[in-house]
Amino acid sequence: MTQPRPDAACNHCGSTGTRPVARVDGYSLVRCAACDLAFIADPPEPAALAAMYQAGNNYHSALHDPASDDFARMTDVARTHLRFVRNYAQHGTLIDIGCSTGLFLNEARRQGFDVAGVEFSGSSASFARDHFQLSVTDGDIHALDDADGTFDVLTMFDVIEHVRDPARDILAAHRLLKPGGLFILSTPNIDGLFPKASEPLAGPLGYWPHPEPPWHLYQFSVRTLSAMLEARGFACLGTHHTAIDLGYTFGTPRDLARSPKRLAYAMAFAPLAWLGPKLGMGDWFYIAARKC
Repeated sequence: MTQPRPDAACNHCGSTGTRPVARVDGYSLVRCAACDLAFIADPPEPAALAAMYQAGNNYHSALHDPASDDFARMTDVARTHLRFVRNYAQHGTLIDIGCSTGLFLNEARRQGFDVAGVEFSGSSASFARDHFQLSVTDGDIHALDDADGTFDVLTMFDVIEHVRDPARDILAAHRLLKPGGLFILSTPNIDGLFPKASEPLAGPLGYWPHPEPPWHLYQFSVRTLSAMLEARGFACLGTHHTAIDLGYTFGTPRDLARSPKRLAYAMAFAPLAWLGPKLGMGDWFYIAARKC
């Protein structure tokens, strides 16, 4: 297990002052004392982190089977992503960073976008190329080192919370977009109704199903992500609040039946997760920004 780094600097403002939030699954979640960005102070080493996203770790393997329930579920999620994108763009060149098996890109192509993707998992990138005949580059956003000013739209759905240096990735997105291009992201919302209500119990319980370390290295709110985007050359256009699937956050009925404590937790907080989007405090949100 790695230990918290006392000098861990905030990725947004550079401050080394933090306040502890909780120790979850062996990792220390903190908030920046200056700007409130939440992050894991003791992340895995780069090699260990990279290995988490490869086929040998069963990453997204169910999405390689078109007959699976996960494939159908994530196709619906891809269509939800596209509906948000189409609030701001109807056509153009679109690059999806962290495109997984290509479900969103396939939907966007059907609606008239000229699409391409980048994917860190080699097996998922291969599936996207072989199954959907998509143009997908292996790697992360920094693999596109010869595409400055190429794209009208750049999307990152549920990716920014996973990367080691989100500020650097935001700058790369700015470089890749045409003047006035759109940057559209989704990510969990640490200031959603359920996360805010349950955060005070995270430390005492050592349990908080929202942050999911070490997969999620950062936890954003609309405020902190907007600040990061605006400081790096974007103007924020709008957001949309939604909810993470309740079964994903709290467990399936079978999971809950096996654990009375987990069932009690779900009964206390699942109603807040459901209510959050209706109050503009969902535990997951989309944000659109334009390159200035």
